Amino acid sequence: MESEASSNASQIVGSNTDNLYGVIDRDNVHGLNLTVPEDAKETIKPWDERETTEKFAESNVDDQLVIHIPFAENVRIKSVLLKLGRGEVTPRRLRVYANRATIIDFSEADDVQPSLNISLLEGETGVTEYPLRMAAFSSINSLSLFFSNSVGGDSSRIYYIGFKGETRVVRKEGSNKLEIPAANAADAPLTDRVQERAAAQQPTAK
Repeated sequence: MESEASSNASQIVGSNTDNLYGVIDRDNVHGLNLTVPEDAKETIKPWDERETTEKFAESNVDDQLVIHIPFAENVRIKSVLLKLGRGEVTPRRLRVYANRATIIDFSEADDVQPSLNISLLEGETGVTEYPLRMAAFSSINSLSLFFSNSVGGDSSRIYYIGFKGETRVVRKEGSNKLEIPAANAADAPLTDRVQERAAAQQPTAK
């Protein structure tokens, strides 16, 4: 299923508003078919390092590579941000598999329907944003990104992977505030203590 995301891709302008870098479980990011396996997590960079090219992940025996990215909590994703290698190491196809307990293997990738299947832009010098259908990425705990079809056909290179979206905070039904267990009155939420103090100071009718 080919998405229209590639035709709507755009250069990133502005700040790191709604960037999900802070909820990526970077220590557990890993990949398949990389020249250096540990380099998978080098693609996960802070916003102010997104254009740097000193660190990257590159495929090993051919132009296919997979990077698995878990999140520390469920997130809603509205776009994926990519800075790719230029020239012959530019991958031209991306398939994304959502909420897999383990990284997708090359042998099963063709048999599993991806959540996203798009063509990637060539010749981009900076980070490019690819919008997603939020309905398909509304409650995500992990993504496997499968890059392939490089221009040269031998190797693919990825400098930066990021996401825009929002976290999904689970609230107790019927409550608008975070529940904090109170072992005693001193541990009670501050708002409750302020209300109790105000009530105690109210003049009584005589």
